[in-house]
Amino acid sequence: MSYQTLRTEIADGVAVVTINRPEVRNAVSRQVQNDLRAALAAFKQDDGVGVVVITGAGDRAFVAGADIAELKHYTKHTGLASEMQRLHDEVEAFDKPTIAAVNGYALGGGCELAMACDIRIAATNAQFGLPETNLSVLPGAGGTQRLARLVGTGRASEMILTGRRIDAEQAREIGLVTSVVPPVDLMATARATAAQILNKGPLAVRLAKLVIRSGTDADQRTGMVIERLAQALLYTSEDKLEGASAFLDKRTPAFKGN
Repeated sequence: MSYQTLRTEIADGVAVVTINRPEVRNAVSRQVQNDLRAALAAFKQDDGVGVVVITGAGDRAFVAGADIAELKHYTKHTGLASEMQRLHDEVEAFDKPTIAAVNGYALGGGCELAMACDIRIAATNAQFGLPETNLSVLPGAGGTQRLARLVGTGRASEMILTGRRIDAEQAREIGLVTSVVPPVDLMATARATAAQILNKGPLAVRLAKLVIRSGTDADQRTGMVIERLAQALLYTSEDKLEGASAFLDKRTPAFKGN
């Protein structure tokens, strides 16, 4: 499929989605939201896609935020509809693992999009921030909730209330990103991470993602119950038997997702 604001590429089980608006630092417009939603729907149905990597065009920005030209005309009804928040919820709940390859500015909606992904890998030139209060709005696409869960309420409050940006190394130190690499190595690192995931049992990966996300929004005891039920299901799978047999036979497992 072709998209107005995205470039997509599928190879070796990895779908790479590049938000392609470098002239505005890949700002998220309504069209970007529509295209990304359509791309995710297509990847969900494609058995040839096991992991999705999201990045931005050029070397300056992952996503520099929402399209301010559009934001100027938003109303309370736009806020209540919260289409961008709903999109990021779809990214977070996506069946297959997602990796944000952050190649520059990840501000506002860009930082929120990255936080909705399962794994965040940053280039050394990346910068993160939620500067919405500069425009007298707040990070309304999940930013107030996901940032606090990732880095703690105190750090999230400071970043959101002051609008302060942090660099890639600071983001790694507080747990906002998992690793920091030179820009030239960013996509290779994202692909290598995706390849590691693709080598695992696909049903186990899918359920592990579901349990982690569900447990985060529940108390620990409830999360443990969810974990127990998922494990019971995996114990009945063909892939569990294949994984154990391959380990004992000292061979590479041939998982089928069953």
